[in-house]
Amino acid sequence: MNEDMMTETERNATAQDAPTARMGERGKGLFQIHTLGCQMNVHDSERIAGVLEADGYVPATEEQIDGHDVDLIVLNTCAVRENAAERMYGTVGLWAEMKRQRPNLQIAVGGCMAQLDRQRIADKAPWIAAVFGTKNIGSLPRLLEQNRVTDRPQVEVADKLEYFPSDLPTARASKVSSWVSISVGCNNTCTFCIVPTTRGKEKDRRPGDILAEVRDCVQSGAKEVTLLGQNVNSFGYGIGDRYAFSKLLRACGEIEGLERVRFTSPHPAAFTDDVIAAMAETPNVMHQLHMPLQSGSDKILRAMRRSYRTAKFMDILCKVREAMPDAQISTDIIVGFPGETEEDFQDTLRIVEEARFSSAFTFIYSPRPGTPAAEMEQVPHDVAQERFERLVALQERITEEELKKFEGTDVEVMITGTQGKKDAATHRVTGRERTGVLVHIGVPEGEPMPGIGDFVTATVTHAGRHNLIADPDPKAGQTYHVRH
Repeated sequence: MNEDMMTETERNATAQDAPTARMGERGKGLFQIHTLGCQMNVHDSERIAGVLEADGYVPATEEQIDGHDVDLIVLNTCAVRENAAERMYGTVGLWAEMKRQRPNLQIAVGGCMAQLDRQRIADKAPWIAAVFGTKNIGSLPRLLEQNRVTDRPQVEVADKLEYFPSDLPTARASKVSSWVSISVGCNNTCTFCIVPTTRGKEKDRRPGDILAEVRDCVQSGAKEVTLLGQNVNSFGYGIGDRYAFSKLLRACGEIEGLERVRFTSPHPAAFTDDVIAAMAETPNVMHQLHMPLQSGSDKILRAMRRSYRTAKFMDILCKVREAMPDAQISTDIIVGFPGETEEDFQDTLRIVEEARFSSAFTFIYSPRPGTPAAEMEQVPHDVAQERFERLVALQERITEEELKKFEGTDVEVMITGTQGKKDAATHRVTGRERTGVLVHIGVPEGEPMPGIGDFVTATVTHAGRHNLIADPDPKAGQTYHVRH
């Protein structure tokens, strides 16, 4: 999936779940982490928080952050698109004024932009205390200490993975939903992508270590786990076990207390029938799939160096829906890739219409320095923008039509947040049903408010543009049931 797929309600809920400092307890300092980018970055931020807490730092409360009463700000950066780099430099520039007002404030920059631009960041923003790469999360406390002594930016960016970030302490952002990384890096050579440069070659964790972490998450209260990797379904290929990922899914199905398993993101080239069977046959593996298409033109897929064509992609979708008719399938699409003609774009529109994606994360192509596509002849921005708007309009219509099919059906929702208060005129709980669709549920009069992590089965009464509304009336025979 893509940049921050959580809703504002879910972000607020996980922030409320996270441990926070009590007033007066500063330890080595109060810290906050600002995260840009994908779920991998979100999970890396949990590792950063864990490393800092293990070293004696204390996470700041929302009130302390709003009051600028923090001693350390960490920016975990993304490098996938050009605007992510602009956001990084813009954010760091804004924090410079805070640093001038509070000389003891330390600012650290990590993540993919740090891995890519390392020294340039330190040169352009000398007020930064530390720059650390995706493979150097554990070094952050030492870099901060060295900065206090030298008063100069400390830069540490390793090109080789010495340890899995999963080996580091973790401060989970949510009590009920956990990220678990199964691999790092990527072996593909997509011409538009900078990830192999920032994350390195793919390296898999041992299945036993992954399952042990999943069990630890469940013992700590998690009811849902999302398995993370740049290409999760190529897990095990490095040791010649093409069935390793489907075995891992089935093994997760045997973990007592684990209600839901999701994963992101698979690659179409390695999405095999055994994975589909494991999804369909393992009760706690959700029928939700994020499958990046990128383009509906075979010519553009070749230029992107994507190792599949549209016929293979559509064949996978047909097999998934045959095995799991309720499956919700989302995707990524790049508009305006170098060389894309109107005919190529029409092919994309045709595939999107046929595929009936539940949602699509659509982006105008952004050249990344150091990638082959950046050297290709670019599509004019106004042309790409006009195509982008047409594609978004098409997908918006399809999303609405697909959500309408839920009306009148019962869905099971794991609660991740609340809207309003029980004594307010309108009070709701919110969460995602089994296939990942966001649902807002009105609590019937006289019923207690469900808590975070509870499961509510309710009748969908209305489909919005991007979510479902369930305001059931039990007196009218509509379902409302809470399972703790």
